[in-house]
Amino acid sequence: MMKRLFDFVSSLCGILILSPLFVILAFAVVIDTGFPVFFLQKRVGLYGRPFFIYKFRTMTLLKDASQGSFDAGDSRRVTPVGRVLRRTKLDELPQLWNVLRGDMSLVGPRPEVQKWVDVYPERWSRVLSLRPGITDNASLEFRNEEELLAASSNPEKTYRYEVLPRKLDLYEGYVQNHSLAGDLRIIFRTIFG
Repeated sequence: MMKRLFDFVSSLCGILILSPLFVILAFAVVIDTGFPVFFLQKRVGLYGRPFFIYKFRTMTLLKDASQGSFDAGDSRRVTPVGRVLRRTKLDELPQLWNVLRGDMSLVGPRPEVQKWVDVYPERWSRVLSLRPGITDNASLEFRNEEELLAASSNPEKTYRYEVLPRKLDLYEGYVQNHSLAGDLRIIFRTIFG
């Protein structure tokens, strides 16, 4: 209950304070590549319930982007503004709306597409006992995930057999040991790390 209250108040304040930045970033996306401003993708949330995650669009449009297809090796699709948004993680800011709605938490295991949840269903069933988050220890450890996968000869295989199992280790650790103090440390490391 305390975590949800913290998430609600923090996301509401964040949206209000950052609303001028949201407008500037939306304008930059439109100037760069036009509409739509936001990228929506179906992800798996609390107890396996699907929801749509919001991000500022950083790539040219692709029909199957919602299916979890890998684009790590196709940096040509990343727009000039998108590169800046990704590098600074500003593309993630619209997820404050997901937090306000209750789809997500500020801190928690990152939500995945169904394709990757189906790979390790027993592990995900434990992880999805908590609301997914915008940031967590796995996000911090894999800040360079895009570059890591782009350098791989088989990004999908690297993600499935190397990156995702390590992320799940960190997610399960968070599920067992989460606390408000721990969340504040993760938020601090995310912003200032």
